[in-house]
Amino acid sequence: MTSTALLTDHYELTMLDAALRSGAADIPAVFEVFARRLPAGRRAGVFAGLGRLLDALEEFTFGPEELAWLEAARVVSAPTLEWLSRYRFGGDIDAYREGEWYTVNSPVVTVTGTFAETVLLETLVLSILNHDTAVASAASLIVGEAGDRPVIEMGSRRTDPSAAVAAARAAYLGGFASTSNLEAGRRYGIPTAGTAAHSFTLVHPSERDAFTAQVAALGPGTTLLVDTFDVEQGIRTAVEVAGPRLGAIRIDSGDLEVAAHRARKLLDGLGATSTRIVITGDLDDRLIRRLADAPADGYGVGTNVVMGLGAPTAGFVYKLVSVEDAAGGEHAVAKRSPGKAGVGGRKQAWRARLADGPVENPLPDRPVPAGGWLADVVSVEPDAAPRGGRPLQSRVVEKGQIVDPVDLAAARAWHATVRGELGADEPLVLARR
Repeated sequence: MTSTALLTDHYELTMLDAALRSGAADIPAVFEVFARRLPAGRRAGVFAGLGRLLDALEEFTFGPEELAWLEAARVVSAPTLEWLSRYRFGGDIDAYREGEWYTVNSPVVTVTGTFAETVLLETLVLSILNHDTAVASAASLIVGEAGDRPVIEMGSRRTDPSAAVAAARAAYLGGFASTSNLEAGRRYGIPTAGTAAHSFTLVHPSERDAFTAQVAALGPGTTLLVDTFDVEQGIRTAVEVAGPRLGAIRIDSGDLEVAAHRARKLLDGLGATSTRIVITGDLDDRLIRRLADAPADGYGVGTNVVMGLGAPTAGFVYKLVSVEDAAGGEHAVAKRSPGKAGVGGRKQAWRARLADGPVENPLPDRPVPAGGWLADVVSVEPDAAPRGGRPLQSRVVEKGQIVDPVDLAAARAWHATVRGELGADEPLVLARR
């Protein structure tokens, strides 16, 4: 087992060290994860990364190597090293379901325990959830524009190797059909796909030789990359080599919309009427929207999905909202800093449609949608559930034990289900009670 305990910030441990000295370490505390804002133009985000977080939590322990390094680096005192040697998170975690929509100030995760054991998890929680949620949200936008055309994730070469595996998982959750990343396929059971790059064509004496070699190895149902030299000649050569039952062609450059129309006309004229057209090449949601009327049968997206369509973090924060007071009751706490003021107290959250009521961030120039706003109804009162609302949080860790592990296929299916809850241009809003 590889420890995840040092995948954290220095100040998490110095806070622990000081809290153990002051006596604050054992105070029962509640932290919440939420976003103060969404990326510009986004109607909602897709919560992702919970499954990876639970896996990482299982490995969040301080073994001899971690303790030796902390001692050598003089990060914390000897009593704190002793405390860390026995550390294992023993609190509770409640969370939104992976694949669920969320909006500004939605309490997507609540972590309960002593201050010492909960404060240590901040960086681990945020690093995983911020990355995966950004990718899943971008993937959902791209899939929404692609409609019924499958999208393959192919961004491994645009990010760190470990991040590439996580991004493939998040993109699949968001609706992508497959990934080019083999480790993601092995680890998470995601379908993998891929055939050849331009280098494969260039290493052969001719394009025909390259296509002949690929078809000999993979069969006529393979996908041939036809834009190394000239797209139309590449298509003619591909059909001559593979025959009219060629599986697909891939176009990776040029005016993709024009190229797709010309490719379809040429393929049909050559009798390859069932050959699919796959479009790749720096695609994003806007370019795929422009290709909506093009005869493309699928897309490959790399950079823009692993980079979250320009929003590589979801902007989640991990904030203390409640501590136990001297009398054993709950005492709400919150920042009051301008621009970052919080709302104290542990929140409950439900999803409901509200025809009226105190909603935040609806578009002021837009009429209320039929049936009301789709809202995250959030309250510090546990009995404030709206009529017909469904609870958004459920217990996933209890007393340090995972009680509801995440199944990726189920999370992907859940997002496909809730994707239809939002109207075409409707934002998810927040309602406080």
